[in-house]
Amino acid sequence: MTLPLEPPLKPMLAKSVARIPTGSYAYEPKWDGFRCIVFRDGDSVELYARSTKPLTRYFPEVARAIAESALPERCVLDGEVVIVHEGRLEFEYLLNRIHPAESRVNLLATETPASYIAFDLLADGDDSLLQTPYARRRERLAEIFGAVEPPVYLTPVTLDADEANAWFDQFEGAGLDGVVAKLVDSTYAPGERSMLKIKHTRTADVVVAGYRLHKTSTPDKPLLGSLLLGLYDDRGTLQHVGVSASFRAEVRAEMIGLLDKIRTPMAEHPWGAYAGEDSSDAANTAGDRRPGGESRWNAGKDLSFVPLEPRLVAEVGYDHLEGTRFRHTTQFKRWRTDRDPESCTYEQLEEVVSYDLSDVLRSAGKQG
Repeated sequence: MTLPLEPPLKPMLAKSVARIPTGSYAYEPKWDGFRCIVFRDGDSVELYARSTKPLTRYFPEVARAIAESALPERCVLDGEVVIVHEGRLEFEYLLNRIHPAESRVNLLATETPASYIAFDLLADGDDSLLQTPYARRRERLAEIFGAVEPPVYLTPVTLDADEANAWFDQFEGAGLDGVVAKLVDSTYAPGERSMLKIKHTRTADVVVAGYRLHKTSTPDKPLLGSLLLGLYDDRGTLQHVGVSASFRAEVRAEMIGLLDKIRTPMAEHPWGAYAGEDSSDAANTAGDRRPGGESRWNAGKDLSFVPLEPRLVAEVGYDHLEGTRFRHTTQFKRWRTDRDPESCTYEQLEEVVSYDLSDVLRSAGKQG
């Protein structure tokens, strides 16, 4: 490729804030997908993840759609790869693409095709736009999208903070994460947290059903890595819904002492029937969620866990539910000794009003 920017190129990142800021900002929906920088040079298209690892082999239909699109022959875009199912984003469908055989990827590309949502233009022809203010980058991005058709989209944008707040409330029902705010005169800073992101925050009471050791743990000094969390469904089955991590060093040691008092044999654990299965945290058998197996993100990584009697209840903070599990790692808040584990059900979780994703995409091209 002969472009003014070449991989590896880290995307500009965002830091979390509690509320939507006001001032000289442009606001965009926060898409729930795989961050992806696209390099196009004629028919040659390469996709790269936030980590700068290549994504092209996992999403051949996206690369093909961009190569066949009306985008400039030579350009670099920043955006998100997403999969839409029944009018909303489905992150787990993206997870299914990671590490399977080429034949499986090609089958899924047909059955659940991915789309690309562009939200920044980093290069156009021979011009690098990294030092160009966001407002101008957005103008040029809208210009080049004039004749571009699905499954390649331009993200909506608004300069109205009130409209951004409405998006924050409404778009979650279509599977979006929240809102991103960008200063209109800001340049593009690869790898730096120069944007702001505003995400939904909620709490839930969950059953602590197991734990994993921290990567720095030793036999002489075991340290907690993460807690495995569960909720009871309407059948009374304990479903694995996610993890809680990011504890202080002193807490990691203290918690091991507490948790080891309620260790139980795997055969007596609610998830014991799945022990030894070749599965991942996102795996699903007959609607049942279970941890263990091998990570899609790091082949060979051990995801086994120490089973615990489902007696402890913790309050955790989370942003939103993806299907039947927490989309991101939760934040441990406190122990809930006043709660019975059996009372920790899905019924406590806030039900988000559905919103058709096509209505979000119809707003594309707005300049505020």
